[in-house]
Amino acid sequence: MKRVLPTIAVVATTILALSACSGSAGSSTSVSPAPGDDEKITLTVWSGFADAELDVINGALDGFHKLHPNITIKSEGSQDDDKISQSIRGGTAPDVAISSNANALGQYCSSGAFQDLGGYIDRDKVDLDQIPKAVQSYTEFDGVRCSMPLLADDYGLYYNKELFAKAGITEPPTTMSELRDAAEKLTEFNPDGSIKVAGFVPTIGFYNNRLDVWAPQFGADWQDEDGKSSLSTSPGWTDLFTWQQEMTDFYGQDKLTAFTAAAGQKYSADNAFQTGQIAMMFDGEFRTGFVESQAPGIDFGTAPLPVADDLADTYGGSDIGGNIIGIPKGAKHAGAAWELIKYLTTETAPLVELANGLKNIPTTFDALQSPDLQFTGNLAPFLEIFQSEHSSSLPPTANGGAFLKTASDFAVKWQTGGVSDLDKGLADVDQQITNADALKP
Repeated sequence: MKRVLPTIAVVATTILALSACSGSAGSSTSVSPAPGDDEKITLTVWSGFADAELDVINGALDGFHKLHPNITIKSEGSQDDDKISQSIRGGTAPDVAISSNANALGQYCSSGAFQDLGGYIDRDKVDLDQIPKAVQSYTEFDGVRCSMPLLADDYGLYYNKELFAKAGITEPPTTMSELRDAAEKLTEFNPDGSIKVAGFVPTIGFYNNRLDVWAPQFGADWQDEDGKSSLSTSPGWTDLFTWQQEMTDFYGQDKLTAFTAAAGQKYSADNAFQTGQIAMMFDGEFRTGFVESQAPGIDFGTAPLPVADDLADTYGGSDIGGNIIGIPKGAKHAGAAWELIKYLTTETAPLVELANGLKNIPTTFDALQSPDLQFTGNLAPFLEIFQSEHSSSLPPTANGGAFLKTASDFAVKWQTGGVSDLDKGLADVDQQITNADALKP
């Protein structure tokens, strides 16, 4: 599972369109009974997984089938949010949908596209306290829990130990000033002045340099107590963009542009961290698997993300997001769908199996503490980050991740010199987000 945000606008439009044909928000607490042991049915499960990752998911689904031989599962991978939404609108929805875009949760819940699971949870006395608070927050919206969490991502600092030793650095940085100092020591320039090795690339939008990953480390709040966009009133945003600009000035914008343009793709074997061209980067726990398989010669370490200097006591946390799984509107076998969802998201054995196979964080405390969980070495810090009281998640909204897209567009404009007044620019972003919220159905 790798959280990406390229289709936010498309997904937002598609899901919002459902409100016209889905009725009110998923507020119903009605439940369908589980099928009897002699009732043979076929459940259709859609997910975005493919290839080896889909094989891992199918292994867990086979485990459910062994317990319920009367329930056959038809698993279809490579199904994104757009396809899920179209199927709901067209009356051909699967029984179970797995989405890697937790940002869409608010839209799924508020439009009724995903059914309210509250009645099932109450009936079966599911202990939601087994789920970390940050994870609970991104799987429900406005009092409606229309999904359950199925594995999660958090983020940490990846660093090249060989380059650290060469620069005389003995410990990973814990604050943003330490990160900048280390980056300057680790950076190497070619004779023509171009970047040979970047200590840290400060370009927003490059690899996993995303605002949702950076914001918590600066204490930058997305919303105020009234739920209003707060980029212009939360000081962390000014700190974030100021730090980013100072880091950019060290390298030079033109040099960074040339370096990032030549860097390998994020999930390819030529990823610049994996080729030794970047000494430090922010990334999710899933990156460990890519480095170990695509660049086994790299001696690397992982640690929590640095934080702003005045937030040193919050070191250890990060942004958390992950897969959501729910019952789409129009599912033919809702009762059986819930049994599968409950199995995958609350039973320790399948959660651990999925976590080990996909190298993602399991989403219950029992699974996190399982002796069968294979999160050692460079994966181990991510378990601590996940359970940190300082970890958080994006606020769910009825417009999904539209606010993040607006803020990210501004960030690109800022770092390329298209914003002369940061305070005014952030106030304009708040207004754009406010206007978009006012237009929601």
